[in-house]
Amino acid sequence: QVQLVESGGGLVQAGGSLRLSCAASGRTLSTYAMGWFRQAPGKEREFVAAINRGGATTYAADSVKGRFNISRDNAKNTVYLQMNSLRPEDTAVYYCAATGRYSLNYAYISLYDYWGQGTQVTVSS
Repeated sequence: QVQLVESGGGLVQAGGSLRLSCAASGRTLSTYAMGWFRQAPGKEREFVAAINRGGATTYAADSVKGRFNISRDNAKNTVYLQMNSLRPEDTAVYYCAATGRYSLNYAYISLYDYWGQGTQVTVSS
């Protein structure tokens, strides 16, 4: 089992940047593919980005392509989400998640077994 803790959220103006971190403990992070999801008030949780175990392959939602970048440092047991050119519509609670499953598409929320508690990102206009 793995425990996940997100950090790095906050309040930022539109056009600004934030970097979220997700620190894992309990098991080696390289065992898992990792994803970032977000949930805005009144909306369903949605996929943002994912990365495979070795970090060679990444996936991103169309809404964040070219602005957000997911990366991982398995030696530090940490996954990152670099968010640039932030927009008010990016405002949400951001969650990292881990899956031990193999998939051709890591965007499916049902794949993920472990979740962090979330970190709030607020983008002001």
